[in-house]
Amino acid sequence: MVNNTAHAPLIAYLDAQRPLPPMSAIALRIAVVLAQWSERRRTRRALSQLDAHLLRDIGVERHVAYKEARRMFWQR
Repeated sequence: MVNNTAHAPLIAYLDAQRPLPPMSAIALRIAVVLAQWSERRRTRRALSQLDAHLLRDIGVERHVAYKEARRMFWQR
């Protein structure tokens, strides 16, 4: 999963080059949040579909994977 700080350098770089107009800055931040939510949803869905053998390969116990997969996309 991607945390909030993953996109922070990109946003900071863009802000440092030339400050964005306020509406553009808001739109960029909304786009980043939506991308994070989409990635969380996708990865949690994929985690829920792994079988016991694959979970052992990545070192995750079934109950931990189930708990993570049940979280909503907006939850970190």
